[in-house]
Amino acid sequence: MCRWLAYTGGPIQMESVLFKAKHSLIDQSLHARMGATTTNGDGFGLGWYARPREGQPAEPPFRYRSVHPAWNDRNLREAARAIHAPLFVAHIRAATDTPAQETNCHPFRHGQWLFVHNGVIRDYPLLRRDLMLMIAPSYFGSLEGSTDSEVMFLLALSFGLEEDPVLGLARMVGAVEETGRRHGVAHPINMTVCALDGERLVAVRYSSEGDSRTLFHNTCVHHLRQLYPDNPQIAALDDDAFLLLSEPLTEMPGAWEEVPEATAIVAGRGTVTHHPFAPVMPGK
Repeated sequence: MCRWLAYTGGPIQMESVLFKAKHSLIDQSLHARMGATTTNGDGFGLGWYARPREGQPAEPPFRYRSVHPAWNDRNLREAARAIHAPLFVAHIRAATDTPAQETNCHPFRHGQWLFVHNGVIRDYPLLRRDLMLMIAPSYFGSLEGSTDSEVMFLLALSFGLEEDPVLGLARMVGAVEETGRRHGVAHPINMTVCALDGERLVAVRYSSEGDSRTLFHNTCVHHLRQLYPDNPQIAALDDDAFLLLSEPLTEMPGAWEEVPEATAIVAGRGTVTHHPFAPVMPGK
């Protein structure tokens, strides 16, 4: 389907995770090992936040999206080399049912929020109208493309993502599952998603059938330094560095842990928490 990664911690050069690692995100755009598709060439996107200036309000997130394959975009390498950010997300797309166009490339953005998705709403053309009618009027005007992913984002916003991110995502999933089953779809949703607001990232691994797309995170940096004392890339990370991604960037034993099924993760400012995740019907 797609591949994505998200980072929070001290500012790092985006190139280090997009290009320099053995199984970098750019390598995964051609040779994904754990995805439903090997090649993810239907566009890509980056979203990042600048470090807030002392006494100044946080800037809205920056975004760069393109319909070019990630491995064939010269500007992406230049941007990744130039950008050092404390919080960012990157996504490579393999289209399902919707065209390769810039408005369908992740991350999607509304205000301070960014959103990426790997997975699918099954029989989306059948469910699309009912789901779109549940988007609150205040968010509907932000709809630009035709993907199920963007509708999921706007539904989560409609159901309270900005106030309680995990609950907003749980209500979004509840709405999709109820709508799908009303139309006879047995397993309506399969997803790993990540939403960022400039302070933290919130990610969920969940599927109706209990067989979600893969999702991993790095083990603690202190542990990694003990395992690999001579690795310069690990030495450059600060203690709060946290990377969440569809598949590992390296094959180093002990460096990665898989996120369990039906789990939400909230990470930012040096704190990482894991929570059980279950759908909630909107209004509850």
